[in-house]
Amino acid sequence: MNIKANASIPAVGTTLYKEVQKQVLRALAAGEWKPGEAIPAEKKLCERFSVSIGTLRKAIDELVAENILIRHQGRGTYVAQHNRAQQMFRFFNVTDHSGNKTYPQLSLVEFAKRRADKLAAEKLLLPATSKVFAFTNLLYLQEQPVIVDDIVLPEPLFVSLSEAQIRNRPNTLYNLYQIDFGLSVIRTEERLRAGIASEKHAALLGIKVGAPILEVRRVAFSYDDQPIEWRISYINTEKHEYVAPTAQ
Repeated sequence: MNIKANASIPAVGTTLYKEVQKQVLRALAAGEWKPGEAIPAEKKLCERFSVSIGTLRKAIDELVAENILIRHQGRGTYVAQHNRAQQMFRFFNVTDHSGNKTYPQLSLVEFAKRRADKLAAEKLLLPATSKVFAFTNLLYLQEQPVIVDDIVLPEPLFVSLSEAQIRNRPNTLYNLYQIDFGLSVIRTEERLRAGIASEKHAALLGIKVGAPILEVRRVAFSYDDQPIEWRISYINTEKHEYVAPTAQ
């Protein structure tokens, strides 16, 4: 489905370039421009949205700053595609105590399809009886287990998801969401709290039950603020720490 916006965008009660942004995001959500593809030239977009070149560029500038679009000098503007470098820069916030960040090695611990619990349903805006995919990853840094990720995905958005896809993916999870399911993570919301290791997490992390850990609770959003992932990360902070992402 293509979203057409040939009529002028009303400026009543809002800033015009923000309306252009919304139209571009709707086109992206509809899959009109795929990850890695170029968006139309500025002239065509100005005609489509009935705006000036200055208004269009301001809208595109902000989408570039938010890493939703990427400019390639002399080639045009492209839809951002999730990869390892972007994942490390934007979404992986754990370093050792010296501030060194390394890409983790992952091991899939478990994978299941089940009913959403109350918290997952609330975070993903799902009815209480909805089905979800739930899986656990163990992340190693410098060959030591440091993070346990408990991840929940809404089944209606990931209908064909399989354990093999998660286990054998050639790139990041967010790349899998984008390429296989047309769902791009464009922002996350995180909350941190102190916790203690449960029996499950202690066994995976090689620490004592009840040992202090850091919990990072994240909701990942796609276009139109649609929540597509709920995860809780349990971090052993004996040699590692969470570094808040720098504001763009």
